[in-house]
Amino acid sequence: MSNGRGPDSETGLGEYEKIDPPTSFAEQATVTDESIYDEFNDTWPDCWERAAATIDWSEPYECVLPNDEPPFEWFAGGTLNASYNCLDRHIEAGAKNRVAIKWESHLGETRTYTYQDLYREVNEFAAALRAQGVEEDDVVTLYMPMIPELPIAMLACARIGAPHNVVFAGLSADALATRLESADSEYLVTCDGYYRRGNAIFLKSKAEDARLKTPHDLSEMVLVEHLGEAEHLGETQHTYDELVSEHAGAEVAPVDRSADDVLFLIHTSGTTGEPKRVEHVTGGYLAHVTWTSQAVLDLKPGDTYLCTANIGWISGHSYVVYGPLAVGATTVMYEGTPNYPEKDRIWSLIEQNAVDVFYTAPTAIRAFMKWGAEYPAQHDLSSLRLLGTVGEPINPRAWQWYYEHVGNEECPIVDTWWQTETGGMMIATLPGIDAMKPGVAGPPLPGTDAKIVDGSGEAVPPNDAGYLVLTRPWPGMPLALRHGRRWGREGTSEIEVNGWNYFTGDGARVDEDGYITVLGRIDDVINVSGYRLGTMEIESAIVDVEGVVEAAVVSVDNAETGGVHAYVTLEAALSGDEQMRERIASHVRERIGPIATLDAVVFTPDLPKTRSGKIMRRFLENIANGEEFGDTSTLRNPEIVGELKSIVRDD
Repeated sequence: MSNGRGPDSETGLGEYEKIDPPTSFAEQATVTDESIYDEFNDTWPDCWERAAATIDWSEPYECVLPNDEPPFEWFAGGTLNASYNCLDRHIEAGAKNRVAIKWESHLGETRTYTYQDLYREVNEFAAALRAQGVEEDDVVTLYMPMIPELPIAMLACARIGAPHNVVFAGLSADALATRLESADSEYLVTCDGYYRRGNAIFLKSKAEDARLKTPHDLSEMVLVEHLGEAEHLGETQHTYDELVSEHAGAEVAPVDRSADDVLFLIHTSGTTGEPKRVEHVTGGYLAHVTWTSQAVLDLKPGDTYLCTANIGWISGHSYVVYGPLAVGATTVMYEGTPNYPEKDRIWSLIEQNAVDVFYTAPTAIRAFMKWGAEYPAQHDLSSLRLLGTVGEPINPRAWQWYYEHVGNEECPIVDTWWQTETGGMMIATLPGIDAMKPGVAGPPLPGTDAKIVDGSGEAVPPNDAGYLVLTRPWPGMPLALRHGRRWGREGTSEIEVNGWNYFTGDGARVDEDGYITVLGRIDDVINVSGYRLGTMEIESAIVDVEGVVEAAVVSVDNAETGGVHAYVTLEAALSGDEQMRERIASHVRERIGPIATLDAVVFTPDLPKTRSGKIMRRFLENIANGEEFGDTSTLRNPEIVGELKSIVRDD
């Protein structure tokens, strides 16, 4: 079998060969028939009955999709309940003692919930929410860290037909207030605090500040006592344990929801503007994430699965909570960071829990590379059957490192592309069928359609860069797109394509095999010698250099030091010097052309990132231009900004 390396193995440059899935994997994969692509295409939209069949319906739907123009009503006439699909049906099938959630705290405490345990507590909290006045279609905001009470609260809301609005616990009081107002939410479930890298982070005070900033009153607030700091509760504030205890043994019948009823609200991160509210509906969303959990992640009932995504973001909703639990798998959760208390924490979790499927982000993989291959090598990772990536394009070198040092060249890798707006996976290989290409996401999944177009909406030739456009509706699409709202991303409003379409805001190219390489956000563009180049293209060339694990490039306006500045993080054992600077600069010119000249290469131990892992290039631009960089509280590593300022000044 090919090892996937291209002709220049020292630098990682050049074309990568296809890698076929191992025979042992393909023989047991959930999807093994390659005719599925033609079948889904020939029978669209009825092909999506296969996804609908992965979940249980209270009332069967009458039609998969009544019409091919907005409004799109997927599984029209059907009713169901998401909580029932994640809990009751597994218990009814005899799996009550199967583990649903395994959780490890920052301090090493562990909690295990069987499906029966989870069912019991979800019902008790659902009864408690009803007692506090929550009715069907009331929005309940959940401002909580990675603790079991978060998925419990999500499923309790789903059980009574109350959409949940999860807000990432790392966001500020202002951000919480904005999302409370956007959701018109009068109910808040939060936590006294949580631990991160050895420090206690207090949430209750931020929640109180947010309550004061919202224009409407919050009727009730529920507080989980995770740190044991629940003091000075007001009249409308209650502890989670108190409410659950009051309703011990309660059972709440799952409320039937129309397929088009809202299951949850979630807001985009807002790093480039105001956060946008996205509403996902019950039937299509649950069918989409359940089917892709099976077909792409190859999850089966009883599998143990670890996804490093925070539930505060869409990846955590779809592929920590709803997808895995609907399948009947065991989902592993952990509090804190992957490198605390030690840099082998993830590998220890995989070994201790005999994890079958591991799903993480390229940002995390680059961090694992920087820490060193010795950490995964210290642990038995032989339980792993499949690896996945999500969140951003993955560079071929990082892909190869993941394949070799985590999967031992025996696990297929699914490089998945999707967005908050899509709800679930849209582009990826089917691991039991398709060959892999390092750094290339793959073809559109069966039943979906994607095109790469130019500014006129015309398809571009193979391997040319263009705009990534989805040209067919899909079951997991959000409410706004279902109702026909044109919802293209910034920078695409002038582009027209015949028929219905969704402009994703990402640049991409497609090869002769129909495999799509996602190049990154189209607004991540810099001007180089009068040419517009994507930051992803330049950064990918930099990371191809042996020893480089991460890079970010920005355009600098400063008259003395203007041009393109690259911020580069090296493997832990290496230090930056002039020879490395020249290697990086020459590789970029070789890969992209002589126009791609780096005017400065700054070596840094880390890059400023949001708590979801996005690189915040504006801080790098501020530093390079000698400007004030303002509030850094939204960063997960705010200390790096001051450190970088000192590095740039000393250089």
